Amino acid sequence: MKTIFHIDVNSAYLSWEAVYRLQHGFPYDLRDVPSVVTGNPKARRGIILAKSIPAKRFNIQTGESLYAALKKCPALELVGPSYGLYMKASQSLVDLLKTYSPDLQRFSIDECFLEITDVEHLYSSPVDLANAIRDRIKRELGFTVNIGISSNKLLAKVASDFKKPDRVHTLYPDEVPTKLWPLPVGDLFMVGRATTPKLNQMGIYTVGDLAKADLTLLRHHFKSHADVIWQYANGIETSEIRIGRYPAIKGIGNSTTIPFDVTDRRTAHMYLLSLTEMVGARLRAENFLCGLIAVSIKSDHFKYISHQKKLHYFTDVTSEIFHEVCQLFDVLWDGTPIRHLGVRVSMFIPIDMRQISIWESPNHESLRTLDRTIDHLRTRYGPSIISRGTFANTAIKGIAGGVPDHDDYPMMASML
Repeated sequence: MKTIFHIDVNSAYLSWEAVYRLQHGFPYDLRDVPSVVTGNPKARRGIILAKSIPAKRFNIQTGESLYAALKKCPALELVGPSYGLYMKASQSLVDLLKTYSPDLQRFSIDECFLEITDVEHLYSSPVDLANAIRDRIKRELGFTVNIGISSNKLLAKVASDFKKPDRVHTLYPDEVPTKLWPLPVGDLFMVGRATTPKLNQMGIYTVGDLAKADLTLLRHHFKSHADVIWQYANGIETSEIRIGRYPAIKGIGNSTTIPFDVTDRRTAHMYLLSLTEMVGARLRAENFLCGLIAVSIKSDHFKYISHQKKLHYFTDVTSEIFHEVCQLFDVLWDGTPIRHLGVRVSMFIPIDMRQISIWESPNHESLRTLDRTIDHLRTRYGPSIISRGTFANTAIKGIAGGVPDHDDYPMMASML
């Protein structure tokens, strides 16, 4: 049986900010007071990115608006994000973990899977090793982690979410009925905000209810997704540790909160083009072609809508993707003022599997060559070296989205 650790940094962004400040003479620890890392409210990016344990006591939630958080706790201490710092802290964690096993998968900026199956005989027990790693991280790097231990990645990840902070937990298959099944079904990985109420309507409120549910009935409501969540509810998961920096990507997306409410189609199209520029560049960098495109809109009252389209062809050409994006947007938008726009592509095939299609632009090859030339120039000289004429004399950037104003950290942008 395999032994896998899931290492999860406690309140990562805020912890890294706190450690950095303490190292530079800050008089108190941000983790000891109600504090949050938040975006820039003046640019209407004022959402909570991370929160301290004391802030959690005010029911402040990651992802909620700064305005809502301040209503709950007017004395909340606000910290702006420092993405370069987070990159360095994350890499320091990875470097430390690799001294125990080379079989490491970086799952996100603050999470890693570590397989110790081949080296656990060197240690007294997995729990003792996990505690030693946890103590060393706190001693050498200054922040705390939770470590979950199991025989597969799913259960290890669930275990690391048990009581926080600075804890080690196990969730082996024989512990599933006592530790996993009593949890609310919404806590299960891959059961999101849309799926949870549908399960509740079926009388499924806990993970145990889902594990014991009729799979045929679940398939009727959730199609193939039913098999995934039913297996997860029963602790069944068989994926391997993917050694490398990132997991295999299933989609590439880009979005931006706009500094003002967009009320005209031309301005919306310009923002969509700036988002598509980065999506296309990232798609080409991965040597993928996409076959599905999606557009999302958030209104000035935070109403969220989205629409997607499966293409009759596969492409990585920015102008072809943008053409489809505009068609989707024009069908979707009802004229309501727009606060936030997003573009996403998925259904990938490798570039060497491309087949010529009658649906693609007759200038397809010329456009592909042009895009790759522009990518090369931007990589070598910076993203602002070349821009489309439509953005001239406007306040709209030729490439928008990702992590704003942090072009020096494209890896962080793609991870977020």
